[in-house]
Amino acid sequence: MEIAIIGAGMGGLTTGIALKKFGHRVTIYEQTEHILPVGAAISLWSNGVKCLNYLGLTHQVARLGGQMDHLAYVDGLTGDVMTQFSLYPLIEEVGQRPYPVSRAELQNMLMDEFGRQDIKLGKKMLSLAEHNDMVTVRFADGTEIQTELLVGADGTHSLTRAYVLGDQVQRRYAGYVNWNGLVEISSDLAPADQWTTFVGEGKRASLMPVSDNRFYFFFDVPLPVGLENDRNQYKKKLKEYFQNWCAPVQSLIDAMNEQQTNRVEIHDIEPFIDFYKGRVVIVGDAAHSTTPDIGQGGCQAMEDAIYLARALQINTLGLQDSLRRYQNKRNERTGEMVLRARKRCDVTHMKDESVTQAWYEDLRTEQGPHIMKGIISNIVGNPLD
Repeated sequence: MEIAIIGAGMGGLTTGIALKKFGHRVTIYEQTEHILPVGAAISLWSNGVKCLNYLGLTHQVARLGGQMDHLAYVDGLTGDVMTQFSLYPLIEEVGQRPYPVSRAELQNMLMDEFGRQDIKLGKKMLSLAEHNDMVTVRFADGTEIQTELLVGADGTHSLTRAYVLGDQVQRRYAGYVNWNGLVEISSDLAPADQWTTFVGEGKRASLMPVSDNRFYFFFDVPLPVGLENDRNQYKKKLKEYFQNWCAPVQSLIDAMNEQQTNRVEIHDIEPFIDFYKGRVVIVGDAAHSTTPDIGQGGCQAMEDAIYLARALQINTLGLQDSLRRYQNKRNERTGEMVLRARKRCDVTHMKDESVTQAWYEDLRTEQGPHIMKGIISNIVGNPLD
């Protein structure tokens, strides 16, 4: 089948690789002239890694991943360790190590695997229409294409989603701003093999190991939407927001490169059930835009890729039947992930102070099983269990 994908992010590239492996002719159309990753890194939990393993990328993704053997929560103001434990029981339970990875490196690896010759840049989609079992897409540069199936992997502002639903849904501000980037691993910050999160006052400062002796870091601060975004003021602002926090947090702010740090106002979209219309289907953030609070955004996009490719391969009652089966497999699970992330977001970022304070107290008595059980519940139910 001739298939066009709109968007060369994680979801679009993974979907393209999966569809090619089943013999489809696939081209990806990306609106930007130069592909730049959104965010410094991504948490690939075991379900996302399994999807890449299934596509034959086991060794490639392992080379990109950080050695994350332990998890710890630390009181951000005092520096006291609240809980610290090994992740090996989780790894043994689900059968695959998680990998925090650099977004740029993951995206480059996926583009190489898909085939850069089949990625068309500078192709901003303006409109789409169906006629005579084909989808016609018009681009801003005046060109147009026809395809048998259009896959919308065009992110949280998706035009293909507006076509599928008949309207452009509104994003919901989650209530906090996230800064993220990469710094060199240092014992002054955190252990090199540990995911370390400093918490307090409804805020977070977190460090995860990625390849090449680097930490992926992020800061979360509950703030109003629409504040001024001045890159040259990032350190100054973070020093204000994390005033009186412990020495490792101060050292992290000092170590970050403002010009290579990203600032994102975090949003999600209310879950919906329609993932296709006619010959147009959506994947990734276009289908289930979520907050990053449980680290499942990219993983769910990769699950979409596997389910969609397999639905088209193993069902023989026609395209509409295959798309319906993909939709009905994915909308319940992804909708649940959006709501789980939203719930975790509210606890972490002190939507209700008493609830967040109770969580802090629970962390001080946590030995690991409860937190790992929550992470495992997000991993299981993937298409490759």
